[in-house]
Amino acid sequence: MILKFIYSVFIGVLLATLIGVGISAFYKSPKPPDYPTRLNFYEKPIDASESAELRVEQEKYDKVNKDFQEKNEEYNRNVSIIAIIAAIITLVVSLTFFKKLLVIADGLLLGGVLTVLYGIIRGFGSQDETFRFVVVLVGFLISLILGYIKFIKPPKSHKA
Repeated sequence: MILKFIYSVFIGVLLATLIGVGISAFYKSPKPPDYPTRLNFYEKPIDASESAELRVEQEKYDKVNKDFQEKNEEYNRNVSIIAIIAAIITLVVSLTFFKKLLVIADGLLLGGVLTVLYGIIRGFGSQDETFRFVVVLVGFLISLILGYIKFIKPPKSHKA
């Protein structure tokens, strides 16, 4: 009994990890800009002309960094959507195709739930309040539907 439980948890964690690593492998994140080494603090005094150059370089870096932040927010939003879609597919598969193989079905179900959680966490990186709300709402609805299907819905009885 305990071995089946451990196996289901292992399947779930491994599945959620597989989905996260798969997204990362096939949908690359934007690379952050390197901070210019010239802008590191000096120990020597800076003259006015060098100060103006450093200010221009800092402003240029700030613009590039802002562009990166916007791309990263979009990336997090997209990863969240991909993860939640993958979770929904996993959950449907676990509740339909594997419902007779309870140990595997429970592992896939747990993996789907963990993937929804991963999608919600990535959605928070989008910095969009409306998107965060929608992602959490979807996660909540998935949880309610799964709870009903798995624990409350009576099984269909076949009458001859």
